Amino acid sequence: MVFLGQFPALTGATMNIRQGEVVLIKGPNGAGKSTLLRLCAGLLPMRSGTGTVLNFDLRTQRMELRAHIGLLGHRTGLYPDLTVNENLKFWASAYGANNVEIDKAMSFFGLNDRLGSVQVQNLSEGQRRRTSLALLLIKRPSIWLLDEPYAGLDSNGRELVNSCILEATQLGTTVLIASHEIDKIGSTQERTLLVKGGRIVSDNEEDSEG
Repeated sequence: MVFLGQFPALTGATMNIRQGEVVLIKGPNGAGKSTLLRLCAGLLPMRSGTGTVLNFDLRTQRMELRAHIGLLGHRTGLYPDLTVNENLKFWASAYGANNVEIDKAMSFFGLNDRLGSVQVQNLSEGQRRRTSLALLLIKRPSIWLLDEPYAGLDSNGRELVNSCILEATQLGTTVLIASHEIDKIGSTQERTLLVKGGRIVSDNEEDSEG
């Protein structure tokens, strides 16, 4: 069980995600989708229950887990007064990535030389989203947790996200996507979880097995 303040935000979430799976988490606003992703990222404490991600205990090893997780949330993690280039280079140094990897990530998401010199606070929502996604490529986490990854992106941007997801899973990366924009995901997801009222009420893998 996970609380936000005094209110239980996630009360029933039983799931087993395999390496390399692409899982869509859908449900109405306030259902607990973002809370579930933040729990898997090690950002929220569990009040009860048990859980492991990458063999890290969600009750006792949350700090150790975070180094292996890439979370794209509503907060970008970008420094607004730094340029795109400066942000990517700063985080690349923290992740041990080199300039070749930075250039590859920028090129993949269409962050050209002009955009590279623009401060993040002056970017559009879609451009900030692309920059955050480029950070995921640079970090190379074992699990991607994507909260509304298509927000603010045009059709070309959405196609880039889907291509990036497919490329990542071919390398064994596990991807969880929380999104309202189900029609924009295409055929990337292999499995769908339905969350309502803080509980996983449907898992189409279990449904198909049953």
